[in-house]
Amino acid sequence: MPDTPYLDQVQTPIDLKNRDMAFIKGLADDVRTEVIDAVSETGGHLGAGLGVVELTVAIHHVFDTPDDILIWDVGHQCYPHKVLTGRRDRIRTIRQGGGLSGFTKRSESEYDPFGAAHASTSISAGLGFAVGRDLKDQPDRKVIAVIGDGSMSAGMAYEAMNNAGALKSDMIVILNDNDMSIAPPVGAMSHYFARQVSSKGYNQVRKLGKGVAKALGMENSARKAEEYLRGMAVGGTLFEEMGFRYIGPIDGHDLDQLIPVLRNVRDVIEGPVLIHAVTQKGKGYAPAEEAADKYHGVSKFNVVTGEQKKGTPKAPSYTSVFAKALIQMAETDEKICAVTAAMPGGTGVDKFAAHYPERAYDVGIAEQHAVTFAAGLAAEGLRPYAAIYSTFLQRGYDQVVHDVAIQKLPVRFAIDRAGLVGGDGQTHAGSFDIGYLGALPGMVLMAAADEAELVNMVATANAIDDRPSAFRYPRGEGTGIALPEVPTPLEIGKGRLVREGSAVAILSLGARLSEVLKSAEELAEYGLNPTVADARFAKPLDEDLILRLAREHEVLITIEEGAMGGFGSFVLQLLAEKGALDHGLKIRTMTLPDIFQDQDSPFEMYETAGLNARHITAKVLDALGRDAEAAKALA
Repeated sequence: MPDTPYLDQVQTPIDLKNRDMAFIKGLADDVRTEVIDAVSETGGHLGAGLGVVELTVAIHHVFDTPDDILIWDVGHQCYPHKVLTGRRDRIRTIRQGGGLSGFTKRSESEYDPFGAAHASTSISAGLGFAVGRDLKDQPDRKVIAVIGDGSMSAGMAYEAMNNAGALKSDMIVILNDNDMSIAPPVGAMSHYFARQVSSKGYNQVRKLGKGVAKALGMENSARKAEEYLRGMAVGGTLFEEMGFRYIGPIDGHDLDQLIPVLRNVRDVIEGPVLIHAVTQKGKGYAPAEEAADKYHGVSKFNVVTGEQKKGTPKAPSYTSVFAKALIQMAETDEKICAVTAAMPGGTGVDKFAAHYPERAYDVGIAEQHAVTFAAGLAAEGLRPYAAIYSTFLQRGYDQVVHDVAIQKLPVRFAIDRAGLVGGDGQTHAGSFDIGYLGALPGMVLMAAADEAELVNMVATANAIDDRPSAFRYPRGEGTGIALPEVPTPLEIGKGRLVREGSAVAILSLGARLSEVLKSAEELAEYGLNPTVADARFAKPLDEDLILRLAREHEVLITIEEGAMGGFGSFVLQLLAEKGALDHGLKIRTMTLPDIFQDQDSPFEMYETAGLNARHITAKVLDALGRDAEAAKALA
């Protein structure tokens, strides 16, 4: 053990150069300890990062980042990378307000050449960098894209590989295989073969053999023989057919294997190459290794015991309420089925699957396929619920338009994580679904104000058999309201009056209703008694309700957990078409701000967005021309 810890001797990757193997191995141990300690204080994604500690250290040791381009897919595994690239002093701010992002982020560091958070983008981006390098005639720069086996389930990864294989640009793809058994087990023979096929000697012999075969007119037979033998020994024929040299599988935790292979690939092989590294998610921390989810995402935890410090929930989560409602309805409706895209736990589909395994489908990281698969189920007469996070449904939008909406197929979209999402920040915020779904002819779009409304919306969607529908709900706990024992389908396109008042009307869509009601109490201190309404539907709008609010009040405020171009815009268009803006109505729309918001606590994110109760109060007072009181409300 050195007098100074290995990690204390490393500020940036340049400090890894010319180090012996003992130092590199010791450094990997220090990085693993640092990541465990940091995440125990902040919470975040742990298992994925622990699985790539050795891989991260090896890459930064062998390659010259940031001149060489290193792109991480998704970003869940980037914590060790951040520790080694000048951000160790801030690693305990990760996913916190004003701190480091939980994902790679271009504006954060020159060592993050490409931002990531949604899966399966690294090979496409890497190819862009590789072609750009070639066009600029910088042949010595290397491009390394790391992608997980889960991300390889998305079609985008294969589209990129197909393109890369055709272009033949030099680039290195590292397949971080921590779950799927897509090749023979790692062992001594696999290690030996992987090192041999990446070595200079092997490649010289391979080149010579190709020349001889060509001269004898046998190159096609020789190629098939080599691929067959290598396919039996190590897998990879698929990747070879796509134009990639396949190397592996290798043990992604064995630095004695990793580093020679990376050096050989760096120095010897031309064109696109794929290195298949087998790793263990949660490696080196027993509680993570033993957990079913390998501590993928954790709250703060005790390092010694691994026990996570989760507070006692005051109410069930919206996700669990959705799952319970769907399970209850499926007891009497055998046509109900659930589809998710690699998020069964996050969407509650795992609970549904525990009751009805034959009716639950996790299609992997493949939102486009999930949507069209659900469309096929609907066309066959089933009642599919596609449970997908708002931010991920964006990836399947063309399919929503073309395969679902145009054909008027009754796919039911359960849109989880609608609105702002806390520590996951800007890449995971559900900001745009109101606008992008509300634009579609025939779509029924609902937003739950509380968990009881969510239960009724699940039933409402089930009753819609002639067109697509969607209902959105936020991340986290509900309000604590009692749930209906028997769900009641809502009348399509009809909102509800929550509180009768005068002069001012506040029309809420979604889960800001609780803040609206707080604001109504605050406004009473200013001598105001506002009307409060819950729109329930962004499409179709409750025209009668909205026109009544406009006709009977001096001020109309709309509020939503979505970006500009959503519910407020729909209401404005309706009022303009009906002439309701011609007689002095003061209308204001409150939406998420026109920025991509960084991570913070949910309350602070809505504080920044200006969508908490005090902001609603101030907006009403400002609309009434009571500027001093509005300023006081915001103070």
